[in-house]
This record gives sequence, structure tokens and C-alpha cells, in this order.
Amino acid sequence: MWIFGIDRTVQNSVGDETFGLYFALFNFSMLLNILLDVGITNYNNRNIAQHNFLLPKHLSNIIGLKILLAVVYAIFSLGIAAIIGYNNIQFHLLFFLIFNQFLISFTLYLRSNLSALHLFRTDSLISVLDRSIMLILCSILLFTSWTSIRFSIEWYVYVQTIAYVLTAITTFVVVLTKSGRIKMRFDLSFFRVFLRKSYPYALLILLMSFYNRIDSVLLERLLPNPIGKEQAGIYAQSFRLLDAVSMFGLLFAGLLLPIFAKMIKQKEHIGQMVKLSFTLLIVPAIIIAVSSIFYDNEIMGALYTSSTGHSAGILGILMTGFIGIAGTYIFGTLLTANGSMKQLNIMAFCGMLLNIVLNLVLIPRFMAYGSAYASVATQLFTGFTQLGLALFIFKIKPRLSYIIRLVMFIGAVVVTGLISKQTGQWFYGYLAMLAGSVILAVLFRLFNLKDLYQIIRYEKE
Repeated sequence: MWIFGIDRTVQNSVGDETFGLYFALFNFSMLLNILLDVGITNYNNRNIAQHNFLLPKHLSNIIGLKILLAVVYAIFSLGIAAIIGYNNIQFHLLFFLIFNQFLISFTLYLRSNLSALHLFRTDSLISVLDRSIMLILCSILLFTSWTSIRFSIEWYVYVQTIAYVLTAITTFVVVLTKSGRIKMRFDLSFFRVFLRKSYPYALLILLMSFYNRIDSVLLERLLPNPIGKEQAGIYAQSFRLLDAVSMFGLLFAGLLLPIFAKMIKQKEHIGQMVKLSFTLLIVPAIIIAVSSIFYDNEIMGALYTSSTGHSAGILGILMTGFIGIAGTYIFGTLLTANGSMKQLNIMAFCGMLLNIVLNLVLIPRFMAYGSAYASVATQLFTGFTQLGLALFIFKIKPRLSYIIRLVMFIGAVVVTGLISKQTGQWFYGYLAMLAGSVILAVLFRLFNLKDLYQIIRYEKE
């Protein structure tokens, strides 16, 4: 509802150039947001999952640390923005986006405590609270005449700030009920010890942020105005859909991290859990990628009012990268739970170099398409690299029969797409392809409800 009802409508309302400016600034604010966290959230999730009694102590100290990190993040972000030449309008939006990033980071840290305590229902509800508030407020501004406010990209940012503030307060209250009364501390010795343990996680997130978010920033900066902003807006049209499907994988990874951490600590065999989680995510990823290639023009034409001819081809390219992203959500989460940070950081550094070099080479020639090619190459490279690392470290040997079934399933989905294109109405053909692909997954014994129940049962335990 948020992605297709509000975010898409905002871009159609303000235009590709204006939205492209916002999109580039939003991604710029995310590049250095690791300075807000320095790996605290991932490390805390793993640590509290294994040692629940540390929650009150860590909460008291980390809140003070988060405030100090917010100041450092703001100084660095605004300083770099000044160096690369942002104007007053861009600085105004960037200031609120920086504050939003702090609120998001603070909320994610608080949520990491809930998932570490296996309070999955509470965590899931809070994970959509900010979007729900934004949905209500933006709907009022966009679709009603209840206010005299003329909607603009600035109000789009202000609404996000309001929603993030309310969500952060709500999450803080919920965590307090679990930890008991706390007293905020600025313990420098604790900060040093904690940062020393969490910096590998921080480095990993920084490197991954660069190869996931720098595309639009480079588009806006490398190309002359207004072409740069417009191309960033066109890229945003397709990236929005990738972002939407990635949310499900992100939530899935958030649930898997404490589960994997607990299983590794208790020396349980994780092969079956890895296979179940991988299958449950890779099957939808394959269906989404292939269907997006077959129906790229139809999907973009139905969603947007401008530049759909350019963004349609980009959609199929970016969605192919979702297969690599799905692998990252499973195997990257497993490696993080195992503490294999050196291997992950080397992989992420190579991914960042690959992405930046490809963008620098391809953007001047292919513009938004160049960024899409750079993205899909990077995502597939990092996804398969993490797959290889996980198989090697945990000595998991996938069965040949499983690999054959997976390859045959991909071929069958492609054939289903070709057949569905013969339908007169594209929408019914698209639905038929999705339904047929799900049936194929069941027939190939890649997907069944028992697998999902097994994961849910383990979460409850």
C-alpha cells in the first residue's frame, strides 16, 4: 500500500526530476548512516539472543552511544554535502533526511532487542508502524481536501519525520517494559569495548550501503542537470519495486539472524534450516525476476505516467538482481550469525569496488541503464559469493537432485511466461504466470506449507 499507493503517487505528482532530486538525497543520507550504528544492531541482536540478561546493561549504555554517533554522522554527512556542492534546497531536505536516518537507526536498535528475545510478533508489528502512520498522513494530504497544504516533496519528507518520531517513541516504551527501568550512561570504557567488538559489523554495513545505494547519487552527480535528476527519477521508478519485494526478504532475514545464532551456539545441525529458508525465499525471487522480465512494459505502464519506456527495461534488469539479494538475506545472515566477518567484509569490499567501477564506466554511456547493469552484476556476484562461503564454512553439501529440481523449475517458469504472453489481457496473463509458477514450485517439491511451519515452530521454541 505504501509503495504503490503513496510513494508511486508522489513521484507521479511531483515529476521525475523533483523526485529524482529527493531520491538521490535520500540515498546519500543512507551512505554514511553506518556511523549512526557502527554495527551495534547486528552485534546486539546476536549477543542478546545468546545472553538475554545483558539487555538492561547494554540498553543503558548504548542509548548514550547512539546520541554521540548521531552528532558524528550529521557532521560528516553535511560536511561531504558541502564539499560536493549541494545547494540550499538540497541542504534543507538533507537536514530532515539525516534526522530521519537517526530515528530509523534508533528504532532498529530497539527492535533488535525484541527479535533477540524472540518477540517476533511484537517486532513485526512495530516494523510496519512507521509506514502505517505515513500511509494515513500522506493519504490525507494527497487524496483529500481536509487541509489547505499544497503537497510538495518537502511535505513528503516532513510526514516521514513525524512517523519516525512516533515509531521511535512507541518502540522505546515497549523495550522499557521488557528491560525495566534504565539510566542513560556515557561510559567511555564500555563504548571502546563495544565498538571494538562491533566494528566488523559496521564495516560490512558501510561497504554494502555503498554498493546498494550509491547508484542514484552517482547518476545525479555524474550527469549534467537536469538530466541527472531526471535519470535518477527514472531509475527510482524501477528501484521502488525492487525495494518493495526486498522488504519481505529483509523481514525474513531479521527473523533468521537470532535463530541461526542460537542454533550455532547450541551446536545444532543447521543444514536443514538453511535449505528451508533458502527455498522459501529463492522460489519467490525466481518467480518475481522472470515475471518482471516478461511483463516489464505492462507493469511500468500501469504504475507511472511518464518515462515508462525507459524504466521498463530497467525493471527486468534490477529484478534479476533480486535473486542475488535473496541469497544475501539467507547466507549473509547465516555468516553474520556465525561471526564470519572477515570473509563477509572482503566480499563486500570487492562488491563495492565492482559497483563503483561499473557505474563510473556505464553511467556516462547508458545513464540509468548503466546503473541497472552495475547493480545486477554486483548483487549476483555478492549473492553467489556468500553462497559459496556458507557452503565451505559450514560444510553443507546440497543434494544434486535438489539442484536439478531448481534448474528445471527455472526453465518451467520461463516456459510458463512464454505461454502466458499469448493471453489477450496482460493482467490475466500475468496472474496466470504467477499462479502457474507457484503450482510448479509445489509440483517440483520446492515449496510446501510444512517447511514454513517448521521455521515458525522453531521461532516459538
